[in-house]
Amino acid sequence: MIPVYVGIGSNIDRHKHVEAAVSELEKMGEDLRLSTIYESPSQGFQGGAFFNLVIELKTSLSLETFASMLKDIEIRWGRKPDARKFQDRTLDLDIILFGDVVSSESPQLPRQDIYKYPFVIQPLFELCPDLLLPGDGRSVRQIWLKADNLEVLKPVKSWFIEK
Repeated sequence: MIPVYVGIGSNIDRHKHVEAAVSELEKMGEDLRLSTIYESPSQGFQGGAFFNLVIELKTSLSLETFASMLKDIEIRWGRKPDARKFQDRTLDLDIILFGDVVSSESPQLPRQDIYKYPFVIQPLFELCPDLLLPGDGRSVRQIWLKADNLEVLKPVKSWFIEK
């Protein structure tokens, strides 16, 4: 089983879409763990605030199959297939880490958002602070200690029961 970390984001009907994402990801693996859900301002465009979190799970799926299934989930929950990067969205599912895979191809792994966005590094730190990032050698904690703007994140009380 491969440990996978998936970032979830939504700024349209946020409660519904975050809950849907968790339910969908439960079907793709086992030992699901959720970070805190955070509200954070949109990044790179003027839009509504997002709910963001990271989910850890273990899967037997290949990277290609897993990535394809995430795209299918996004589309099924209202994301346009031709959606641009910086815009409002019902559901955004990004593979942050997929085992020890290092790739500059799509999906790029580890996802560079780890180094850029507080809504990725903070939840990742909660789930696996001592994990060494493949191809980097530093731990999640070391990246987190240098992170900027963590104060923009506002924890959101979970409204559904995680399994």
